[in-house]
Amino acid sequence: MKSDRLKGYLFAIIATIAFSNIYIFSKAALNEVHLSQFGLYWFAMGAFLNIVWFVYRKHHRYLRALSKRQKRTLVTLGILEILTTVFFFLSIQIIPDPAVTSFMGNLYPVLLTAMGIFFLKESFTKMEAFGAFLALVGAFVVSYQGGTSLSELFIPGAGIVLLNAIFAATASLVVKMNVRNMSPELINTNRSVWLFLFSLIMFLFLGHPFKIPSGALINIAIGGALGPFVAVLCIYYSFHYIEVSKSSIVQSTKVVFVLIGSLIYFGTFPLLHQLIGGLLTLVGVILISAAKLPGFNRTKSRVEKAGGEQP
Repeated sequence: MKSDRLKGYLFAIIATIAFSNIYIFSKAALNEVHLSQFGLYWFAMGAFLNIVWFVYRKHHRYLRALSKRQKRTLVTLGILEILTTVFFFLSIQIIPDPAVTSFMGNLYPVLLTAMGIFFLKESFTKMEAFGAFLALVGAFVVSYQGGTSLSELFIPGAGIVLLNAIFAATASLVVKMNVRNMSPELINTNRSVWLFLFSLIMFLFLGHPFKIPSGALINIAIGGALGPFVAVLCIYYSFHYIEVSKSSIVQSTKVVFVLIGSLIYFGTFPLLHQLIGGLLTLVGVILISAAKLPGFNRTKSRVEKAGGEQP
């Protein structure tokens, strides 16, 4: 139905804008506080909102019905999300311009596509291959800074972005292969709780002061509500109304919002070669997503033949 498609695109747009603001408000907060302080407040906000919504939607009554495999999957996802998120915010903290981090983050769909081909024996089209090539070239251009040694070849933080993309793609692959009959609320709440517990442990272990500047607290409150709660839920809800590939195309435009937000909030703008590389990654991601749209001839993967969920 047309109204359902409209809802799907609306949810995807809201998720894209919310995700874009993660880069801006987390960078602003991390400029003032240590990562452990940031994580404690950020994920306390996210976990609280998700738990309240989880209970309000009465999804907690399904917890007892979870199979052992689903419980193991939730634990695995929790660990992967910790690794993914730590590397994400480290890259935000290290790389001065959030737009550059966002450009390089487009490695994620490339790695996810590659993992699907390698582990799930999924087919791929020439358009996907060309899109992946463009995204890889773009990411190289964005991160390149010259130098004679490998350590000087790329900007600081480039390797951390790559690790973030690897763990994020692995987490998505785990969801794709194992999750059955789990609501978006359950998956998102599981993620937030694991991240909050990890942040609490790190905060207590490092012994940083609980009190933080009011400016950082405001940025964390805004970003923590938009990111761990609004953005992730809206993405899941968009999947109910439109194909994942269509939602992914909308989400790929987040780099534009981050670019504008960085310029307004920090007064930063990528170098010319970084901007060109960023545009290449954007085009590449759009091609990868567009190739998955209905109408393209694709040989079904083992998961599709088995009736499994698709990303």
